Amino acid sequence: MAEKILMKGNEAIGEAAIIAGCRHYFGYPITPQTELTEYMSKRMPQIDGVFLQAESEVAAINMVYGAAGAGARVMTSSSSPGISLKMEGISYIAGAELPCVIVNIVRGGPGLGGIQPAQSDYFQATKGGGHGDYRNIVLAPNSVQEMVDTTVIAFDLADKYRNPVMLLGDGALGQMMEPVEFSPSNAKPIAKPWAATGLKERTEPNIITSLHLQPEKLEQHNIHLQQKYAEISANEVRYEELYTDDAELVLVAYGITSRIARTAMEKARSQGLKVGMLRPITLWPFPEKPIAALAKKATAFLTLELSAGQMVEDVRLAVNGAKPVHFYGRMGGIMPSPKAIFEEITKIFNGKEGR
Repeated sequence: MAEKILMKGNEAIGEAAIIAGCRHYFGYPITPQTELTEYMSKRMPQIDGVFLQAESEVAAINMVYGAAGAGARVMTSSSSPGISLKMEGISYIAGAELPCVIVNIVRGGPGLGGIQPAQSDYFQATKGGGHGDYRNIVLAPNSVQEMVDTTVIAFDLADKYRNPVMLLGDGALGQMMEPVEFSPSNAKPIAKPWAATGLKERTEPNIITSLHLQPEKLEQHNIHLQQKYAEISANEVRYEELYTDDAELVLVAYGITSRIARTAMEKARSQGLKVGMLRPITLWPFPEKPIAALAKKATAFLTLELSAGQMVEDVRLAVNGAKPVHFYGRMGGIMPSPKAIFEEITKIFNGKEGR
């Protein structure tokens, strides 16, 4: 068994990316993500990699476009306002079908907001965020170990589907320290015959672009993208279920909130309340079918988020009116206590709706 190391979440992501074969990192510092940029600035020169602190987030994401177009495994990272600045570039990358990993360690908003943890970038991450009909694969870890594991998965998914993959964490996960274990990667370099690497073994150049001026050609490209997204939806849904076999109330929470919710759930069960939890690990594709299946036997749902209520919309769509879907959220960087969530649980069992 590999030795466990005590690491901060942001730094663990960086080491996991290196193990996954990332040798190019372009970013810009912003709290509460800066430790990842700092870590990569130290580690990349040690492994013959490329680290560049760009002049802005806009520049960084376009450097990612260039490296991905040349076939490199490449990553960038930021926090909420910085991700907003990257959105045009992310749309270009999705349109050009380039693999890359984008880390968002979410902070409170809107605007400059604050540097405390939040989950209020859910819409931005899962609904595209930029212009056009495109999707990011979005992974939501809930521990430092899972940040490591999902980072490796993110690079594999990006290459498999030629698509941007976003790792959506939050300020708490980025800053907390936990023991982590790194497993050697068995991944072999994936051939990328589409990459713009010069005419070494080809007679025709590869052209990387998201520009299609002919309407018919652009529509066909969009149809192709939608077919790819349908394939991702069919094959890449990830989630965890706890105590759902007999659950009357199902909690739905992701990331750091799911850990708080689990403590509240266990307290409720110790008092005879049949509470379970479904934790989405992929926020897109969202686990619609598992939630719909639970709606056939559960009495109600309670969605918990560090936001005004964003994922709750996808939960309600999945439940499709079959059962009530309650919501409890905190904003501004405030995280709910297990006691507060337990009180919301008891309100629902006593016939009082969660807010």
